[in-house]
Amino acid sequence: MIFGVGGVSGLLIGRLSTGFVLAVFMANVGGAWDNAKKYVEEGNFGGKGSEVHKATVVGDTVGDPFKDTAGPSLNILIKLMSMVSIVMAGLTVSWSLL
Repeated sequence: MIFGVGGVSGLLIGRLSTGFVLAVFMANVGGAWDNAKKYVEEGNFGGKGSEVHKATVVGDTVGDPFKDTAGPSLNILIKLMSMVSIVMAGLTVSWSLL
């Protein structure tokens, strides 16, 4: 509220652009790591039990939360920030210092 309408607009524009890019990145990376594990388990790059397979299992473990929770939750956060800024628009205009 201190920075007024310009500050809220800048916050929303920055959050929308970075949140969207980060959500798409997390969803794609999680899917790629999951598919890499499946690819190695089919017998490529040494198959199951190899060092590559161990690395892809770790990648899949990290990628599942990216794909299933972190990416979609950023979309919810973007919507929430937009709705809160709409609700608080009256206070922002009337109480801004700049």
